[in-house]
Amino acid sequence: MPPYLKRIRILILSLFPALAFCIVPHYAFAAEEKPVPGTAFCPLPEVEEAAKAEKEKPPFEVYSPVAESSVKPIKQAARLKTLDGKTIAVVGGSFMANVTHPEIKRLILENYPTAKVILLSEIGSAGPYPAPGVTRREKDEFQRRLKEMKVDAVISGNGGCGLCTPKEEGSCITAELMGIPSVMITAPGFADQAKFAAAVAGVSVQRIAEYPGAFSSHTREELLKNTKEVLWPQIVQGLTKPITAAEQKNQTKLKQSDKIAYAGTYDAVNAYFEKQGWSDGLPIVPPTKKLIDEFFKYTPYKPDSVIGRLPVAYRNVTAFQVAVVGAMAGCPPEYMPYLIAFAKAMADGNFRKTLSSTHAWSPFVWLNGPAARQLGFDSGQGEITSPKNKKIGRFIDLALINLGGYDVKKTRMGTFGYLSSWCLMEDEKAVLDIGWKTYHQQKGFSLNDNAITAASSLSWGNNLTPASSNPQKIMELMAWDAVEKEQFALGGGTPFVYRTILITEYVAKDLAKKYTDKESLEKALIKTARRPLEERAYANYWANPGSSFEGKNYTLENHTDAIAADENAAQTAIPPWLAWTGKDRIDTVPVMQAGKTAIIITGDASRNKVLTVPGGGMATIAVELPKNWDKLMKAKGYKPISSFYIKENPAKKAAIQTEPEYEEEPEHGSMYQQKRQNTGQSRTGYGQRRQTPGQNGAMQGQRSGQNRPSGYGSKGGRRPGGNYGTGQRPYGNYRRDNQQGSAR
Repeated sequence: MPPYLKRIRILILSLFPALAFCIVPHYAFAAEEKPVPGTAFCPLPEVEEAAKAEKEKPPFEVYSPVAESSVKPIKQAARLKTLDGKTIAVVGGSFMANVTHPEIKRLILENYPTAKVILLSEIGSAGPYPAPGVTRREKDEFQRRLKEMKVDAVISGNGGCGLCTPKEEGSCITAELMGIPSVMITAPGFADQAKFAAAVAGVSVQRIAEYPGAFSSHTREELLKNTKEVLWPQIVQGLTKPITAAEQKNQTKLKQSDKIAYAGTYDAVNAYFEKQGWSDGLPIVPPTKKLIDEFFKYTPYKPDSVIGRLPVAYRNVTAFQVAVVGAMAGCPPEYMPYLIAFAKAMADGNFRKTLSSTHAWSPFVWLNGPAARQLGFDSGQGEITSPKNKKIGRFIDLALINLGGYDVKKTRMGTFGYLSSWCLMEDEKAVLDIGWKTYHQQKGFSLNDNAITAASSLSWGNNLTPASSNPQKIMELMAWDAVEKEQFALGGGTPFVYRTILITEYVAKDLAKKYTDKESLEKALIKTARRPLEERAYANYWANPGSSFEGKNYTLENHTDAIAADENAAQTAIPPWLAWTGKDRIDTVPVMQAGKTAIIITGDASRNKVLTVPGGGMATIAVELPKNWDKLMKAKGYKPISSFYIKENPAKKAAIQTEPEYEEEPEHGSMYQQKRQNTGQSRTGYGQRRQTPGQNGAMQGQRSGQNRPSGYGSKGGRRPGGNYGTGQRPYGNYRRDNQQGSAR
């Protein structure tokens, strides 16, 4: 049989064994081979075996995207034999701890009269346990006090959200690393997060006392009952039962990433990755060695180059794992410089610290520089859903899982889940055309440098459409939009939040008639974006992201006084959008703060749109290209990067500064300040309650209000359970003046 016919038959047999002899007639082989009577018509059994072996050979040999943890587990101390005669610290102030913790103290002393109990006001707490190599004074001070007070056990809580759980777990980690047994109190659904936080700090076994429900949704009576009947037995067992081999065996062990992790068909690889927790449930591209190697043509980094120890798992992430994740996401290898830059951004606390929260911050990025234009990323209509941008979004989702260790239900605790991540690009030509600076120029980069900025969002869509070309009115509408779009619904949480404001080109051109740069626009927005004091206090009182105020000796009126003092309340001209009330001036608080707003010109230039995106902090990272970038890109059919360079237009900037002036509203607070100097009067009834007339309408120093809990401190001081910063009202901390259990 001629060799070419053998090759044809082998191919056909491997694909369609049953049809082989229908397509290649027997007579083609008759001269050489004869069929065996009573058998299938196959004169070449060795060919059939070869085809079978080829079919059974796994087509994809793939690599793990997960790196080893940089933290080695410790040998934990033995648990206590009894609580009698022991000194026990009951710490933490989150989620109704003002009710649960005094009850725990009572139960300890009732059952173990010779024990000594130390509460939060006496010893403090560690706060979130710091990353490897990071020093945190709060943790060090707590460690010192544990030693000084000869503490034998630590009970911390209450973990009921994605940020407060690792915050309170930090005290348990600090104790365990000192050889002190601990128990962490959590709500259902947050136990795994506490255990994970402990594991990545080297504590393999973290004992949990799980509360039956959401702390803040229960009455005081229910909290006391559940503390006694549900938490207390778990606490005692957690502190006294020896750690078992089974508990230690359950600690997570990660596979090496530089070895083949699995071999199988496309479907089998996808099923395996999903089972391992390495994918998001959508199909991935199998990360084979051949595909991974392609990524290293487009970066100055080597496969074993360490990108960083990335939170929350503190894995030693190398460029190899970044390439694996890029391959899984379907990114072309030439995207590698952006993938490396985003991986670096994941280590930046400004960006990543909110990503575990139950409020579900979803990460996104925007790109600046000529390389983004060269690669064809989109800055126009529908940009986040254009295929190239969308691949970057998919990479972000998979990078969070595999590079950072953000696992849903374990370290990403969004109550209703998360949006998929997305990628934008600033329209730099439009920015220069109106005489402004690009975002990365604002951050210190040169115009033709390449950069990526990582941010996060709590909302998307719901655009503002200014129906005016008047820059003053557009700015007022944007300020109103900022007031309406806080981090939490109704603006019940942190008073000053980060925002990314997306503006389409022609709206930006109208704004540039009055505002010569982004900084002047931001300044005007900060001055204008103010919220009625009573509205802010009402939202923060009744929709507090932490503890409830119900049943406490702390009224909405007390809370309004506290908000006024902490958030610089002042009597100002009525915001333009509230002019319909008929009032000229009201007490307001600001909602924007300098340095927390990114203004990006992007999107469909043919639409008059503004999109305010409240979210977390931002991190801008340089995108590093290899020296032979142009040669590599030419081989792929791209134009030279220099053809995508742009230049500033000084003449355009000069022309903008000669635009006619637009009428401004009276300056907020100016008339009020004069009135205060002359009369010493505060808002109606405000001074009478506070008995502190003449203090700029807001009591800047010592506060009044006989029923107001102590321990609040001065402006900017810590709020009870202050996970969310100034203005976040009680998580249920108790007083710091040794009057434990008083109203919060």
